[in-house]
Amino acid sequence: MTQNTPRTTDDATWWRSAVVYQVYVRSFADANGDGIGDLRGITQRLPYLRDLGIDALWLTPFYTSPQIDGGYDVADYRDVDPIFGNLDDFDTMIGQAHSLGLRVIVDLVPNHTSSAHPWFTAALAAGPGSAERERYLFRDGRGADGELPPNDWESIFGGPAWTRVADGQWYLHLFDPAQPDLNWRHPEVRAEFEEILRFWLDRGVDGFRIDVAHGMIKEEGLPDVGFGMLIDGRRQSSMLGSGQLPYFDQDEVHDIYRAWRPILDSYPGGRMAVAEAWAETPQRLARYIGPDELQQAFSFDFLDATWEAGSFRKVIDTALAEATIVGAPTTWVLSNHDKQRHVTRYGDGEVGLRRARAAALLMLALPGCTYLYQGEELGLPEVLDLPDELRQDPSFLRTGESRDGCRVPLPWEGTEPPYGFGPAGCDKSWLPAPASWAQLSVAAQTGVAGSTLELYRSALRIRRAHPGLAGSDDPVRWLDAAPEVLAFSRRATPDAPELVCVVNISAAPAPVGGYGRVLLASAPPTEVDGEIALPVDAAAWFERE
Repeated sequence: MTQNTPRTTDDATWWRSAVVYQVYVRSFADANGDGIGDLRGITQRLPYLRDLGIDALWLTPFYTSPQIDGGYDVADYRDVDPIFGNLDDFDTMIGQAHSLGLRVIVDLVPNHTSSAHPWFTAALAAGPGSAERERYLFRDGRGADGELPPNDWESIFGGPAWTRVADGQWYLHLFDPAQPDLNWRHPEVRAEFEEILRFWLDRGVDGFRIDVAHGMIKEEGLPDVGFGMLIDGRRQSSMLGSGQLPYFDQDEVHDIYRAWRPILDSYPGGRMAVAEAWAETPQRLARYIGPDELQQAFSFDFLDATWEAGSFRKVIDTALAEATIVGAPTTWVLSNHDKQRHVTRYGDGEVGLRRARAAALLMLALPGCTYLYQGEELGLPEVLDLPDELRQDPSFLRTGESRDGCRVPLPWEGTEPPYGFGPAGCDKSWLPAPASWAQLSVAAQTGVAGSTLELYRSALRIRRAHPGLAGSDDPVRWLDAAPEVLAFSRRATPDAPELVCVVNISAAPAPVGGYGRVLLASAPPTEVDGEIALPVDAAAWFERE
């Protein structure tokens, strides 16, 4: 195996073309044998990430938490939950990552705290009208005795977004009742999170992924939404006109990020932040990015694209056009901890895997920053048959829908679950891996020509070295191709070799003889009627002068 060489860590704009690997901490690697991934497990596996060829890793929350929502219910933003280790383990992990040329992004959860956070326990004890309750969104109820919620808002996890406490008031939680929303118009809340940013920046983190970045500000008066359907946090309703919700994507949220940007810029080495933001239009999403706000915002439209050439092309064209307007790189993502794995979304089984491999080459050939979700480099599918009693996603209890299937621990080696997830001899993992994953483990795929892991390693090595893929702003030039075939080229300078990416989404092999020399393919090209052809549901990179 050829080792991928990490980039240097002193480039202030590293994030413009980086490949970032999302580590779902509890499912990545377990060092102490309790069946739950931890920081020392990550440290032990950092050489794997270096050799894969990524530039940075993004860690899901590892802070002190009751773990009602997988750590996205934070009780202490300045400490590590004991199930993941301690601050010394974090310092060791980030130091080792930096020594290997890897940057570290951590998750920040500013929309809500845990109900176990000292602020919220103090608010419950203090009672109505207290200063402690002003940090959250407590309100009196409607109805003769306040027995009805203050408005009609619904939780993203299902059911009302309000819970009543013993003294009769209600508090807002856009997610689980164990995740009360903060009042971001309160100066103490803003000051606290600015200090939290500095705490982790001082420990060396290179950036933040901001959870629910569009949700911190709620419309004054907390008005009713009205009739409609909630989809991915966005209510679709003709009554709303533009569809903008009174609790998402309010203009005032940008004041928060304009205050955060100088903090990031005051530290050396290109510290950055990426927003998990949902907005009704690409134009509104683009507002989160800029020289006085955040460096990136996730573009989820690529993740949501269907397996059709027209769907991908529309999403790519729109994203690149918006990136040009704001002068920031586009972010590309196919899977994450909240979405069904794309192998399964694209059809599951052999069909889904073929399409997922092709989609990976499409994504990695595009300009901008790419986010990989742990295990996609192994071709892992969604685990659909987890026993109900083992599921831990809080939304499962309220809606019957679960995100646990994409969070099953990674298979590292061996022929039996949990496939080396923990130390030798350990047979525990917090969610069970299926028996079919033995052939998908890291050990089973390493050095195997044509494996999905080696495909990703080769693609990342070429992406880093080829001049046609090195830039974050190089234009995409669409080439003439048959229907349901995507073909585009990138060239850094007129003198540099041109890289061509072709994706065959049609129902027949696609002729590719005129695109140049094959650098990499998700499935081997074949000969059809004397011509080189790309198989169905396959992608390839070509080089030509």
